[in-house]
Amino acid sequence: MKKSKKLSLSTTHIIMLSFVCAVAVGSILLSLPFSSATGRSVPYIDALFTAVTSTCVTGLVTVTTAETWSIFGQAVILLLIQAGGLGIITVMSGIMLMVNKKLGLNDRVLVQDAFNLNTLSGLSAFVKKVFAGTALIEGIGALLYMTVFVPEFGVRGIWISVFNSVSAFCNAGIDIIGADSLCSYVTNPIINSVTCALIIMGGIGYIVWWDVIRVVKKHRGSRAFRFLTLQSKIAIVSTAVLILSGAFLIFIFEYGNSCVTGNFNIFEKIQFSLFQSVTTRTAGFATVPQENLTESSALVCLVLMFIGGSPVGTAGGIKTVTFAVLAVTAFSAIRNKNSTEVFSRSISVRTVRKALSVALMSFGIMAASTLLLSAVTDADTLDVLYETVSATATVGLTRNLTGSLDTAGKIIIMLTMYLGRVGPISLAVAFNLRKENLNTVRCPEEEISVG
Repeated sequence: MKKSKKLSLSTTHIIMLSFVCAVAVGSILLSLPFSSATGRSVPYIDALFTAVTSTCVTGLVTVTTAETWSIFGQAVILLLIQAGGLGIITVMSGIMLMVNKKLGLNDRVLVQDAFNLNTLSGLSAFVKKVFAGTALIEGIGALLYMTVFVPEFGVRGIWISVFNSVSAFCNAGIDIIGADSLCSYVTNPIINSVTCALIIMGGIGYIVWWDVIRVVKKHRGSRAFRFLTLQSKIAIVSTAVLILSGAFLIFIFEYGNSCVTGNFNIFEKIQFSLFQSVTTRTAGFATVPQENLTESSALVCLVLMFIGGSPVGTAGGIKTVTFAVLAVTAFSAIRNKNSTEVFSRSISVRTVRKALSVALMSFGIMAASTLLLSAVTDADTLDVLYETVSATATVGLTRNLTGSLDTAGKIIIMLTMYLGRVGPISLAVAFNLRKENLNTVRCPEEEISVG
């Protein structure tokens, strides 16, 4: 009698299935009557959509979160956001560590691949620091939010502050204030600055945190930047360049737009422009209706959304480091250089190939989603593209299209959000697992014309 083969799942499969399981459990809980604010079950398609957008920390919603869900339903959404932002594998590992269980080899491999790290050493300490750092930053954010929300909403303001802080740090963009997101606070400096800070801290990447802390402790002064790792340098510089350049372009394009900033003073125009530039990089909070933006600003936002945040953080998109590697590689090719160099360091060909693969995969998901959604809706092309790029990069901004989608449109966006969240992660894991076989016979080279 033949022995049955033991089912063996790869790290990629486990990571992808972990998101599916979280979505399945979340959608069932949200479809229960006591998850609804009215006591009547929300249609399952909307419960499923909400579970997907929460777990994938996207923020596109088909129903108003504040008005549709009870406190229990909102708590389920918050847990899904937190788990999706940190990563299901990381949350499971953190729970094991909290009950004094050590991470086994398989557990450490999962964490390593989930965060796309290069070593297995110190992973237990890494997970603990991620949880501690996340709790600290979200706690500070909640306290700062309370200075505005508690005077306005009373005791409920505490829950709103906690929810908003977690959602902003995890780059989810879901709020429980109302249907207009943060539009009522477009000129409020506290809400704008706290939200931007949380988005950037969550999106910059955990390894950048620890690297900056290490350098600050050992090297003080203006030259401390030189002691950062290459990863941190690229992430910090590219993040700053994208935010500032995006804000500048949005400031110019929206300066005279009476539907957005036409009646604002200079400080308020700058504040809005910075917030819009930051939130498009996978956060999804809105201080103005996105359909009111000029087409020029919308195109800028599309680029920022597609790039997203930095690796090993809560943000989505192809990531800042991926974009920087591709940009530097292109400039190196233009200068006829054989290697990709930045900050006096060379980037391996393997990393360049990985960056190209992640970018092409995300572009393919976005393109396919755009074609499919265009086929099932008669919405304007720019609105459709805004929706699909937002879903692919797990941003959550919409030009007022999500709520009007039919069942087919909702399914397309749900698949896009899922693939946009787990696709790049899975591809990165696959690259880590598949080492190049140096003994493979190489085919002869032949020149071709490109460009």
